[in-house]
Amino acid sequence: MALSSGTGSIVVLTGAGISKESGLSTFRDADGIWATVRIEDVATPEAFMRDPERVHAFYNQRRRGMLDPSIRPNPAHLALARLERAWPDPVVIVTQNIDNLHEQAGSTNLIHMHGELEKSLCAYCHARRVNRGDLAVGDICPDCGQLGGMRPDVVWFGEMPLEMPRIHAALARCALFISIGTSGNVYPAAGFVQLANEAGAETVELNLEPSLGVSFFDTSIQGRASEIVPEFIEGLLAG
Repeated sequence: MALSSGTGSIVVLTGAGISKESGLSTFRDADGIWATVRIEDVATPEAFMRDPERVHAFYNQRRRGMLDPSIRPNPAHLALARLERAWPDPVVIVTQNIDNLHEQAGSTNLIHMHGELEKSLCAYCHARRVNRGDLAVGDICPDCGQLGGMRPDVVWFGEMPLEMPRIHAALARCALFISIGTSGNVYPAAGFVQLANEAGAETVELNLEPSLGVSFFDTSIQGRASEIVPEFIEGLLAG
């Protein structure tokens, strides 16, 4: 395998587990966000049509929390940014997270498959813009001038994740696939390890506990992301 000589492209999938260690609430844990609010009320296109004020209030609160100065990249984020800089071949980070912690850490080759909380999307013209403030029903789209269509640029339940062709292309040519902080029960991301296996890649899971798909990985390492990710990447870079 090309990876044995310190080369070959890498795809990294990150989930809520990596952001949790920076102080952000997860969605699916027993004490997570979906335990306190119904998905159907705030995270579907139908919810936005039915009660946009409630949806805006929910995501405005999430955005304010994410942009709190105390929320900073942890050593796992920083290690992934270092890997991207130091590895001789492409390193693509595919994240299920809608926060900006990978960007803050310095990662640049990044795919937000579930969107980005600090961006807005016009439901009418589909224009995307950076938006770090609150969104409201009365907002007017700066691009098309329509009223009431500005929404968080996040993928809601029932919507297709973003940039799937680019993700599939990266998986088809990677030599190493690393999954970090994911539960393995959310598709299509849960199926990425199988696509990587079909491409002949080495597959590694770094997680607090074994995921539902742990049997598909060549290697599984358990522990806190902020501890095991830097250690794994140091070993990888050392050859």
